[in-house]
Amino acid sequence: MNKKLIIVAGIIVVAISGWFVAQQLQTAEPSKQETALEHAAKHLDPKYQCPMHPQIIRDQPGRCPICGMDLVPMEVEEPVATSKKILYYRHPHKPEITSDKPMQDEMGMDFVPVYEAAGTEVRISPAVVNNMGVRTTSAERKSLWRRIDTVAYVDYNGANVSHVHLRTDGWIEQLAIGSEGERVKKGDRLFNVYSPTLVNAMEEYVQALTADNSRLVVASRQRLLSLGIGEKQITQLQNDRDVPRSVPLYATQNGVVSVLNVREGMYVNPDMEVMRLADLSTVWLLADVFEHQAAWVKLGQAAEVTLSYLPGRKWEGQVEYIYPSLDPKTRTLKVRLRFNNADESLKPNMFAHVSIFGGEMKNALVIPREALIRTGQADRVIVNLGEGRFAPRSVVAGMESGDYVAIEQGLNEGESVVTSGQFLIDSEASLKASLMRMQETETENANAPL
Repeated sequence: MNKKLIIVAGIIVVAISGWFVAQQLQTAEPSKQETALEHAAKHLDPKYQCPMHPQIIRDQPGRCPICGMDLVPMEVEEPVATSKKILYYRHPHKPEITSDKPMQDEMGMDFVPVYEAAGTEVRISPAVVNNMGVRTTSAERKSLWRRIDTVAYVDYNGANVSHVHLRTDGWIEQLAIGSEGERVKKGDRLFNVYSPTLVNAMEEYVQALTADNSRLVVASRQRLLSLGIGEKQITQLQNDRDVPRSVPLYATQNGVVSVLNVREGMYVNPDMEVMRLADLSTVWLLADVFEHQAAWVKLGQAAEVTLSYLPGRKWEGQVEYIYPSLDPKTRTLKVRLRFNNADESLKPNMFAHVSIFGGEMKNALVIPREALIRTGQADRVIVNLGEGRFAPRSVVAGMESGDYVAIEQGLNEGESVVTSGQFLIDSEASLKASLMRMQETETENANAPL
């Protein structure tokens, strides 16, 4: 009987205790549950990271599985909410057109404000900065040349090229040129030609002289000139009154024989080019300029040329002619340059590197071209804020020249930008900005009225 009473009493005590515990749980303040974004934020701020491989992240000390280096502590950074600052306003359809103040385009549409990136500051420990090889430089003002670097090939100067043709049919005799490339001087004999037409014309001239018929002499003389007989040869014929069997032809300029189409004894007619003489004292360089740089090129601009087979030597010339149309296949503009070539170092059909100086842009704010991060929508740089803090900033890039690019808006003189390792920092800042936008969206949804 006593055992039954003890069991019943124990059951009653347990029931009463359970009732009191339930009452306390009901009256107690409910605990705050952790959201998924808060839990993810904890994992995005780990404690240890590899100095050489930033993607290796652990919650506890250890070694990197790739290089074996000790993991270094990472500074935990709380997101700081900052107000967004308007950097400038851009055209709604033409991003290259910007303004410092609000305005409207030609269609009455408002310019789109471009804000400074807020809350995307990245803090990196000095050890990680050193191991990543982060290099920085300051934005400075300097003169920037519109320099066009392109390639060209050497060609003959068209004004110094002469084509040798006969004005009647005949046969080549006593050819003085053995092969292409031989040099000739003005007045040197090139070859003799036997032509019945020339022989008949000279005999008529001699007969007119013998008959002392002035009218016939003038007509016969004009016919010889029309057939290509020179004044010197006509004078000799007038003095000797002896008609030669073959007529010599002489070089009309200094140069080299660039084309030779005949051999001894060949029959030729006026349609056939016998040979071509070219003077190499000046040459042309035909350069290709890209379409977006076509507006930089003007007549008379200075240019420099370098050749791979003569390193360290430069030739100075100028733009002589700009062709009126673009090449439909390469989408480039043909530009002709003229260079002096007294020693004939520039040989036809050689490839050359050309730099055309299109004018000076003074007092431009410039940074190294490698510091600029180009995207499909906008350009940006990574600004060094000091003490291991970095932040991306949108900028408006202008003209590029050599290793530098001009910054129109978004950067001030003297500000430090990252030139090496900026892509890793930019990706980290983008990840952080995405997380902050998710947190802001969740906060807005939580505060929204039901």
